[in-house]
Amino acid sequence: MDKDNMDIIVSNLSKSFQAVKAVDDISFEVKTGELFGFLGPNGAGKTTTIRMITGLSKPDSGTIITAGIDCSHNPKAAQHLIGVVPDESNLYPELTGFQNLCFCASLYGMGKAEREQEARKLLQAFDLSKAADRKFGGYSKGMKRKLTIAAGIIHKPRVLFLDEPTTGIDVASARALRIMIKDLHKQGTTIFLTTHYIEEAERLCDRIAFIVSGKIVATDTVQNLLKHHEGKHFLQVTHQGRNADIAERLSASFAHLSFSFSKDNTFRVESSEPINITPLIMCLEELGIDVSEAKRITPSLEDVFVRITGLEADAMRKDKEKQGGAK
Repeated sequence: MDKDNMDIIVSNLSKSFQAVKAVDDISFEVKTGELFGFLGPNGAGKTTTIRMITGLSKPDSGTIITAGIDCSHNPKAAQHLIGVVPDESNLYPELTGFQNLCFCASLYGMGKAEREQEARKLLQAFDLSKAADRKFGGYSKGMKRKLTIAAGIIHKPRVLFLDEPTTGIDVASARALRIMIKDLHKQGTTIFLTTHYIEEAERLCDRIAFIVSGKIVATDTVQNLLKHHEGKHFLQVTHQGRNADIAERLSASFAHLSFSFSKDNTFRVESSEPINITPLIMCLEELGIDVSEAKRITPSLEDVFVRITGLEADAMRKDKEKQGGAK
């Protein structure tokens, strides 16, 4: 990649907290104008990485270049060129939406007339004009997320960092935020986004890095990542009833097939050849299990993630459920 066309260049970045290595010697680059995603479960090192790149946490080792500025020894050197939206809002509950935006703009040296004009413009763009004079503490979760993003872009940053932007908010608000993120991307903003929602990464990002236990295990476009499954055939089976021997019996009877089982009475079958459904159904019936649905499916980013990381997507869904995210 052309280094002159990069807004973020991270090399051999590491960070430990006592005996825990939160980020373990990672390197990656983000192109100018790219929407780059960090995908991984909670605790993978996503937030720690953002905090180091944005100067909120000092790395143990490694180099960081943001918007052409070497921030390795001066973490705040590129601060005027970046916007940061943390996973939890950093705005003031006692201030109104309008006051919060104006205050954030003043931190970047914007004059009174300019910051008030931009604040009004963003409140309208984010459909928050009616709540402009209400205290931020009384906003809903979705409204708080919108205003936090507005505060992060009021100074028109070249690079925007979004840490888990749609976690814990309702479906409608999450959808609206994704549209806003796409619009910012279209306008040329370089966006670094962390998420543990596989579907979100697949919808939004130009390129994705899979990060697990502080290490990057794969980085590529969604299209190229999906090539891992080219020539493969997939079948999803939903059944009623349980049998402790189902996994052992199917694996023994169909050694040429690969099975992955979930806890919700579904399992997937993978093969390099077309899959004959009938013998599978007959085997299940012998175990006293009724099949309610068997369908051929197209591989998704979720399948790629499971294959590359070894993590079941169920672990990512549990993260979502814990944080109340509805997608």
